[in-house]
Amino acid sequence: AKQHTTSSVHYSPLSSNNMSSSQQSPLLFLIVGRNEPLYSAEFGKPPGTPITAQSITRQNFIVMHSALDLVDKSCWVNSNMYLKVVDTVNHQMISTFSTACHIKFMLLHTGKNEDAIKNFFMDVYELYTKLSMNPFYRFDTPITSKQFNARVKAAGRRYLS
Repeated sequence: AKQHTTSSVHYSPLSSNNMSSSQQSPLLFLIVGRNEPLYSAEFGKPPGTPITAQSITRQNFIVMHSALDLVDKSCWVNSNMYLKVVDTVNHQMISTFSTACHIKFMLLHTGKNEDAIKNFFMDVYELYTKLSMNPFYRFDTPITSKQFNARVKAAGRRYLS
């Protein structure tokens, strides 16, 4: 007798046509300074869900941290600010954007839509540049601005969902 197997279809969280936002796997976005993370955000969760230990697992932070050496190496080899995918772990990819001051924007994702990711990074870079020109913000310190957070989340909804 011939056995029929069903294949599971993997949908990318970067293409909103395939999944509703409640079914998407979360995307983790970090801004990393010289010594520590300055900002983190998660996309692909239902609206109003708080960031908890269950939603951003330690494993995601470990995966992001392990890619920092590859990001630093890519910065010296590549003259572009957008470094594309620098590391892949299991089904997760890490795309990175490095500013002129070596502040790194890192996105942990499962889909591959480079145009959307690049546009997201460019919008966040513009927001970060405006924030860094603010006389009340000290360079390379954690970002606590509610306006910055709201605008990053809006860019995430625009490009990543």
